[in-house]
Amino acid sequence: MNQLKNKQVLLISRPVGMPTQQNFEFKDIPVVEAKEGQVVVRTLYLSVDPYMRGRMNDSKSYIPPYQLNEVIAGGLVGEIVESKSELFKAGDKVIGMLGWQLYNTVDAKAVTKIDDSIAPVSAYLSVLGLTGLTAYFGLLDIGQPKEGETVVVSGAAGSVGMFVGQIAKIKGARVVGIAGSDDKCDYLKKELGFDATINYKTTENLDQVLEEACPNGVDVYFDNVGGSISDAVMSLLNDYARIPLCGAISSYNSTDGDMGPRIQSRLIKTRSLIKGFVLSDYAARQSEGLQELGKWLTEGKLKYEETVVEGFDNVVEAFLQLFQGANLGKMLVKVSDSEF
Repeated sequence: MNQLKNKQVLLISRPVGMPTQQNFEFKDIPVVEAKEGQVVVRTLYLSVDPYMRGRMNDSKSYIPPYQLNEVIAGGLVGEIVESKSELFKAGDKVIGMLGWQLYNTVDAKAVTKIDDSIAPVSAYLSVLGLTGLTAYFGLLDIGQPKEGETVVVSGAAGSVGMFVGQIAKIKGARVVGIAGSDDKCDYLKKELGFDATINYKTTENLDQVLEEACPNGVDVYFDNVGGSISDAVMSLLNDYARIPLCGAISSYNSTDGDMGPRIQSRLIKTRSLIKGFVLSDYAARQSEGLQELGKWLTEGKLKYEETVVEGFDNVVEAFLQLFQGANLGKMLVKVSDSEF
């Protein structure tokens, strides 16, 4: 291990509004040799996700905030290069919530072995990982789409939204996707089978276009973005509509507060359900979700896209690009190849 060079990314200041490169610092550190019961994991792919922005604030949430001058952690797939545990051997591919660094030395129980014969390792950070499972449980447990109903998805070309739409189609629903470019909208319709799409950035009258796309109203709204897009959808809710509340990326970097219409009266009149959720709520059922997602993937009923940024030195830039809508599907950073 002594000949290996390590590097990590630290959060050195809390962002105000949109994060910048100055909030982060790259630091060279030694690779820590594994002790009994530990493994050394070489990073293959890092996941960058919008929820990480919330962890950069010093505020209470469903997950503790990042501490200043400590390594940032997130979803990661890697390869075991040293093992002092009976659970793993060198060459095993694993997934875990680990530090943004080239090598992580951790207890063996902190990572889970994955099967790269089923799908490429990167898929375990998307369709067979956090984003696929988030779509699966949020839509099916809270949204409960029924055949013939209308499902609207915001952030529909993102890492969660594209799976929400495809699963809704599997369940026989009519799917309307809202995305931020014509290319993304074309992809959703032509490749993923969405019934209608809306480019919110070029639509002058979102309320009118939404109403045209949803002539029978909205039964399920899977909300990834919040803001004015969600305000427009709320006016079209049918009786007993369900709203899985997954994200609110439109306000993550806001410094002015997030103001909008009051929705309580609308929810009362339509007897609609709105429920926030996080994937950890379904920790005990993740094997169920993975089994179904893997089955649909094998049957060709699920497609996935990745936007891959090459190189560990570009991890911060990849994270910042999330808030510019640069990604189609899952945004990943490829750190190294699987051979060593």
